[in-house]
Amino acid sequence: MKILLSNDDGYFAPGIQTVFQSLRQNIEFSRLDIMAPERNRSAASNSLTLLEPLRMNLHTSLSDDPRCHVYSVNGTPTDCVHLGMNGGLDYQPDIVLSGINAGANMGDDVLYSGTVAAATEGRFLGKPSVAISLCGNQHFDTAAYVLLKFLQDMPGITLAQDTIININVPDIPLAKLKGIKVTRLGKRHISEPVVKQVDPRGLPIYWIGPAGEAADAGEGTDFHAVENGYASVTPLKIDLSHYEMMETLHDWEKGLSLD
Repeated sequence: MKILLSNDDGYFAPGIQTVFQSLRQNIEFSRLDIMAPERNRSAASNSLTLLEPLRMNLHTSLSDDPRCHVYSVNGTPTDCVHLGMNGGLDYQPDIVLSGINAGANMGDDVLYSGTVAAATEGRFLGKPSVAISLCGNQHFDTAAYVLLKFLQDMPGITLAQDTIININVPDIPLAKLKGIKVTRLGKRHISEPVVKQVDPRGLPIYWIGPAGEAADAGEGTDFHAVENGYASVTPLKIDLSHYEMMETLHDWEKGLSLD
C-alpha cells in the first residue's frame, strides 16, 4: 500500500505524528508520506491556493526510513493532497488518510473542516479516503488504534466512489473505549456570536465565536456515539445534489417564462 497522510493542524502536530508512527509499525506499506500544511490551517475547508506558488519542504530529521517522508507545504490541506496526488510525489498514492485532528469534526463541523476537506480532495482525485479526529487533544493513541482497525477491515468494505469515511473518537484511554458505531451526522445549534475586542491602537477586532452546542444528538448520531464512549464512523457523500428538491424545481421549470 502507498499511503498519503495529511491534516489541517500542521505537519508537526502530535496527531499526525502519532498516526505516522502507528502506521509505520503496524501496516504493510511500500510508501508512507506526510504532506501537510507548514502551520495550523484549521477550518480551511476545501480552499485551494491559486494566486501564489506552493512550496514543498522535506524534513529529513523526522524519518529515517527511506520509504517514509515528511513534507510541509505553504498551503491548505486541500493544496497538500492535490499536490501529493497530482505530481508532487514520484508515485501515485493508493489511499489518503487525514488526521488525527485535535478536536471533533462532527455534525456541521464537516462543512468547515480542513481535516475532512483533505479526505474529500483525495476522493475527488479518485482514491479511497478517510478522515479521523480525536474529540480532544490527549489520547491520540486511542484514535490511531481505531483507524488501524478500520484499515485492516477496509478491503472487505465496498466504498462508493462519491463517499469518504469520517471517524471521530472520544478522548479517553483505549481501555475505556466501548466500541465503534456506524452513525449519521448530528447537527449543532447556530454558532455563538463573534467576540469583539479592541487592538492596542484602539481599533475593533473580531474573533469567530465558539461552535454551537449539539442540537440533534440523538441515538444514531456521531454526537451520541462519542458522548457515550464509542468511536463514530460516518460515511459522507460528496454529491450535494438534493434529488427530491429537483422534482419541485422541475414543476417550477415547466411553468417558467422569461418574457
